[in-house]
Amino acid sequence: DLIVGTRSESAIVTLVERSTRYVMLGHLPGGHTAEEVRAVLVPLIGSLPRHLRGSLTWDQGCEMAAHNQFTVATGVPVYFCDPHSPWQRGSNENTNGLLRQYFPKGTDLSVYGPQDLELVAQKLNRRPRKTLDWKAPAERLRDLLIAV
Repeated sequence: DLIVGTRSESAIVTLVERSTRYVMLGHLPGGHTAEEVRAVLVPLIGSLPRHLRGSLTWDQGCEMAAHNQFTVATGVPVYFCDPHSPWQRGSNENTNGLLRQYFPKGTDLSVYGPQDLELVAQKLNRRPRKTLDWKAPAERLRDLLIAV
């Protein structure tokens, strides 16, 4: 998904691994066209181990118009939610709400660099979650990787 900054001029790509709730953020300081989003998503999802790259679920936004190129580049199929159905991507919507604690609506997101986004992602990934039996996403991801 994307969280969008003031006047829709900047954005942050939010990628959430579903089983662990592990968060990865991508920097889009100058816009969020389909090509810009694809260029950020390809290396972001590529940093996950192959067995965690089953599919990507996106909303109906035009920023994923390059989904075929994304799938060719990564081997990850893209599925789209039904219109006006945010509950079909509940983990991501919840994560976007948590991110708004760090990046309030109306904020110019272009002022945050990749290091800032990594710091926020680390904070969220170390934060225990009730849905994970009070484990942190980073712990769950580690456990999942050790089990393989």
